Amino acid sequence: MLDLDGPVAGPELLVELDRSGELPLHEQLERSLRENIRRGRLPAGTRLPSTRGLAAELGVSRGVVTEAYGQLSAEGYLETRQGAAVRVARAARATVPRAPARSLLPSFPYHFHPGLPDLAGFPRDRWLRSVRSALGQSPLDAVGYGDPRGVPALREALADYLGRVRGTAADPENMLLCTGFMQGFSMLCRWLHGQGVEAIAMEDPGWHVHRLIAEQAGVRTIPVAVDEQGLDVQALAATDARAVLVTPAHQFPTGAVLSRERRTALVEWAEDGERLIVEDDYDAEFRYDRVAVGALQGLASERVLYIGSASKRLAPAMRLGWMLLPSWLAWQLISAKAIEDGGSEVIGQLALCDFIERGELDRHVRRMRLRYQARRDTLLQALARWLPQGRPHGTPAGLFELVELPAATNESALLATAATHGVGMEGLSWHRYAHGGVPGILLGYGNLSEPAIEQGVHLVAKALAEIS
Repeated sequence: MLDLDGPVAGPELLVELDRSGELPLHEQLERSLRENIRRGRLPAGTRLPSTRGLAAELGVSRGVVTEAYGQLSAEGYLETRQGAAVRVARAARATVPRAPARSLLPSFPYHFHPGLPDLAGFPRDRWLRSVRSALGQSPLDAVGYGDPRGVPALREALADYLGRVRGTAADPENMLLCTGFMQGFSMLCRWLHGQGVEAIAMEDPGWHVHRLIAEQAGVRTIPVAVDEQGLDVQALAATDARAVLVTPAHQFPTGAVLSRERRTALVEWAEDGERLIVEDDYDAEFRYDRVAVGALQGLASERVLYIGSASKRLAPAMRLGWMLLPSWLAWQLISAKAIEDGGSEVIGQLALCDFIERGELDRHVRRMRLRYQARRDTLLQALARWLPQGRPHGTPAGLFELVELPAATNESALLATAATHGVGMEGLSWHRYAHGGVPGILLGYGNLSEPAIEQGVHLVAKALAEIS
């Protein structure tokens, strides 16, 4: 036990040194004193013992104390002057005690998250095999500073996969790997703003995060109505937007698919005015009644900037996405990515390349398509049983179902009451530009088991009865 006294009296402190430990004694002393200063046990101005006195008290060599004091002085924790006592620096301040780490995300026993895939279905063993294979077989320079566009082999593999599965016209040279849709769209919006583009059109209703990203970049958003045929292209043409963001294969949150006539009209709108279409292709592989409609990018690769990711196909935590860039826009966004972070994480890219080349991604998507279809069927049956006043809305696809509710329903009250029963879900109003409209809820079934879906819908019906 070390008693520190002086003109500014210090409390009795416990300095523990483990002579059999791996950490050198001077580092142990540094850590102990540093922690006591941070916790306020040694306030600013406190006098510490001399190096000789502290060494004798601890039974260590004077050099141990001298080295510890020197390091803490270099870091600004101590003041040391020739011929003067060692003191805690005047600038040293106690830190607020650290609270246990918490998540910002809400947690519910029954969470109908509309964008979450089946996390238990992530193929951990197969993915681990790809990670090991990638690390074992990749050249040494693969883990150095690489092409900011992403690993060339992955860009080749993704070009083949997207061309085969989504009907894209993917050029590996104009493909850019990113952390996901949000990063890709954010870089684009910042570039648009820098080019003097003031507005971008967006689907209404549409994912509210789209709007937040654009507005944060300084780009005004123009809402364009969506109906059962998707985006109203005629209404879009009446705006001054130079770009538009769409989810044509499975519109979020209505579930509509952009009709053939409107796909043609949208491409003509872009080509006639040299405008840009941003295609968010977030879950198109999961279609249950027919083969998914192909990507819009395949029709007009020079007018469509396509963004996809591994978030729905595999898992959001992978933080891997890809952009198929028009040739005239490629260098600008590649440069922006290089400046922003130098390129996305490489180990995951190498693993995904192996995963695709071994056919694992195709097999995984097929397995999950069957699983999600069964869960959607369970959801529809549960709605018919417990919530017959709700009207499921949209195409048999994706990971969620929009359920429209009677006009008199208080949507906010329903969400709050359902939360007290352990059910988390999003309201349709969250994704509208203006107040009003038919109330509704989004019920994501991707990450819920079939019994949980049944029980969750039952609890939603109970909450609706309580507020009616």
